Order: sequence, then C-alpha cells, then structure tokens
Amino acid sequence: MAQVIDLEKAVPNVVTETKFRDLAAEGYAIEVVAQSDALKKGPSWHGTWIFRVVSDDGMEKLLVTARTRTSRGDIKIREFKTVTGVISFLVGIGFSHADIPLEEGQRTTLKLLRNDLPTGS
Repeated sequence: MAQVIDLEKAVPNVVTETKFRDLAAEGYAIEVVAQSDALKKGPSWHGTWIFRVVSDDGMEKLLVTARTRTSRGDIKIREFKTVTGVISFLVGIGFSHADIPLEEGQRTTLKLLRNDLPTGS
C-alpha cells in the first residue's frame, strides 16, 4: 500500500535539492521510498520513488521541486520515475553505490561515508 503523505504536516518539512545535498553532506541519512511497485519495461525499470533526509533524532524533510507550489498552491514532491533517475540522483549527491526498494511501501536508508563525500567537503 502506498504511503499517504499528509501535506498539511509535511509543508514545513520540505527541502529543495540544494539544501537536501547540504544536509546529506552534514550527516543526515537519505531515505529512498518506493511509492509504487517497480516494473520492467524493456531493459529499464520504472516506478515512483521519493526521497527524504532524516536526522539522527528522527526529523524528516521531503525533497520537493525547486518550484514548491503548483498552480493550485499544492506542494510538489519530487518524484523519480526510473531506477536510472534514482541512481543518477544518488551519484550526484556523492554516493558510490545505490540500494533501491522495488516494492510499493518499501524504503531504504543510506548515509554518506566520509570517503563518499565530494572533495572539499
């Protein structure tokens, strides 16, 4: 079953990609959440994944698009539609590996290791 996100509670707990990257580098855990089952189409895997950063004390922030509001004023959570997109995003943050949940409702938690951080961090 897909996780239902209460946007009324989530609105203050959102970040754009720049802040998301900063928090990951600061030691926050990254959570990859499967919003749907992954399906293989040809050589590629498709589904819906979202990301969160989670602090050691359990505070969570959802990744949103740079323009966080739709024309109706709703928050737009950033969704990734392919495994390739998830991997590319993780590599862009600094991860040298990817662990991606493939079934709806599953989640994976990752944390950057010192040797994963980009030079200068």
